Amino acid sequence: MLSHWLTEAGLSTDDAAPALEGDTRADVCIVGGGFCGLWTAIRLKQRDPSIDVAIVEQGLCGSGASGRNGGFVLSWWAKFGSLCKICPSDEAVRLARASADAVGEIGQFCADNGIDAHYRGDGWLWAATSTPQVGSWDALVNTLERYQQHPFELWEPETVKRRSGTDKHIAGVYEPTGATVQPAMLAHGLRRTALSMGVRIYERTPMMSLHRGRPPRVVTPRGIVTADKVVIAMNAWSTVFPELRRTVVVIASDIVATRPMPERLADSGYSGGMCISDSRTLVNYYRPTMDGRFVFGMGGGRLSFGNRVDDRFNGASPRSREVEENFRRIYPNFKDAPIATSWTGPVDRSLSGLPFFGRLDGRDDLLYGLGFSGNGVGPTSVGGRILASLALGTKDEWSECSLVREGVGLFPREPVRYVGGRMVIAANRRKERFEDEGRTPGPLTAKLAGLAPAGLVPVKGVDAPVAKA
Repeated sequence: MLSHWLTEAGLSTDDAAPALEGDTRADVCIVGGGFCGLWTAIRLKQRDPSIDVAIVEQGLCGSGASGRNGGFVLSWWAKFGSLCKICPSDEAVRLARASADAVGEIGQFCADNGIDAHYRGDGWLWAATSTPQVGSWDALVNTLERYQQHPFELWEPETVKRRSGTDKHIAGVYEPTGATVQPAMLAHGLRRTALSMGVRIYERTPMMSLHRGRPPRVVTPRGIVTADKVVIAMNAWSTVFPELRRTVVVIASDIVATRPMPERLADSGYSGGMCISDSRTLVNYYRPTMDGRFVFGMGGGRLSFGNRVDDRFNGASPRSREVEENFRRIYPNFKDAPIATSWTGPVDRSLSGLPFFGRLDGRDDLLYGLGFSGNGVGPTSVGGRILASLALGTKDEWSECSLVREGVGLFPREPVRYVGGRMVIAANRRKERFEDEGRTPGPLTAKLAGLAPAGLVPVKGVDAPVAKA
């Protein structure tokens, strides 16, 4: 699937930037050429064009989770409850607004820099596909109203069905600020823009080790980057650092995509760029593409033991049949639509469902950001601002926001985390299968299912907003 996205993005493996050969020096070395690393480099150059920034990327920029996700560009309004648990309420509002502004800013950035990322600002529908899911948004919407924030529109059930192209959606709220992109094309465009700004990019250059001397050094197979500041922007791969290993759980998300069928999408009523996700923990998420494909994804896939990201998180999805069955259950009018391809990728899910930023060993020259929890296409733009301020040593609303925090919640140690995680995932599968069938899950299943960390959207009765003074 990666080769498909690269081809569609106009990038072949022959177009890779040169690998690092020999030793070099930089003001800032960013490890990771995905959205977080690229946005950080761009934000640094926007604020100080003279700064020397180098990126080392183990593959091609965007070849990790950034280039092979569902392409949703969403805000943090659905995460407002989680923001309120870690931020003062006024800051929670500010960060949620900033994330919503970032969605539109990405579209404008693409327009200003000639990036054809198939950006479409057609909104996001948060839907219910079973009766227990109805009203999953009520507590959040009520809390937002107390802060005089109204990012969601409550749609009538008939509007939900008509706009989404299926009567399997029985309720929903709509966030107009949501957008979609072709993620590999966005990553390729950010890469090209970063290069034009003077960022040095070394692809096919994996970090072998980080020497924590002063200054720190990033060791690669054929060279070393010595830098005043090192920024770790490796997404799920950040778990190679012992301090970060228990801060997230690495779990796969899986996607199938049909062949182009724009006429059938138009006939169904679901032909714009609106993206949709349902209200289950093992979330279903889906959208049409610019060329008329139907892309359908499903969370809660393979769980990594020890949070190792290996080859099992690459290539075709091992549960494509299950994802396809969910697609055809929600969209029975596409029961004969041919599936062209599938793929899988790792998600770095934090306990809060929000990213976090900090300093390794408490050092100002070793910085990191991770935990985007399956919602990183838009928020990495904000994350780039945070990491740029940290790297520049600037005290502002970004470097001092509550997402820069110590004491991030930790998952249990192995093997408890892996065994317990498998049990929680299995319980959610049972619970959501029962709900789809109109049955009530047993109390043990419901209790185990409730132990899941925050996902793409809040779960009814689990992620209720709690205001912080």
